[in-house]
Amino acid sequence: MSEITAITPQVKDKGRCNIYVDGSFYCGLKLETAVRYRLRAGQHVEPAFLDEIQLENEKAQALDKALTHLSASMKTERAMRDYLRKKGYVDAVCDYVLEKLREYRFVDDAQYCEQYVESASRSKGPRLIAQELRKKGASEEGIAAALANIEGEEEAARRVLEKYMRGSQPTREVLAKAYRHLLSKGFGHDVAKDALASLRGDEED
Repeated sequence: MSEITAITPQVKDKGRCNIYVDGSFYCGLKLETAVRYRLRAGQHVEPAFLDEIQLENEKAQALDKALTHLSASMKTERAMRDYLRKKGYVDAVCDYVLEKLREYRFVDDAQYCEQYVESASRSKGPRLIAQELRKKGASEEGIAAALANIEGEEEAARRVLEKYMRGSQPTREVLAKAYRHLLSKGFGHDVAKDALASLRGDEED
């Protein structure tokens, strides 16, 4: 059995304390965690008990970090798991945090995909949007469901084309580059061709 030899406040974070066991630093804890478990100097404890306390503390700390990270913008589950792993948290802690985030709907991949598609579809085609969502960790099911509701692809392609063509003469070479530009933005071949045809029709009028 080990002995807690000291509990000292952290200098940079008054809400945390350092736990020393058998004369050596063991871990840092939230003060509320130390109070909840009634830790005190001179207390004799089993190492397994301290490990349990440290795990619970890491769960609370990881959840705080996750909520702060999410405050800037929504994230996919995979993006949040990757973030927590980079912070050094073990899978058990990551699983706990993601369960809590799902419970309170702070992460919702279906909703994330819908909002992303709604915003991105104003200037990008479905192929590029799907590629970007995959990079962000969205599931294929979520991507497909969100893209199924996409509207105004032709109008978006035309806006992108008009912006690209602004100040340029519609020569064959320029139009060929414009066509490739539309493809690079994720629009399909037929949509790109229709946008170019529409542009020519407007100019003839």
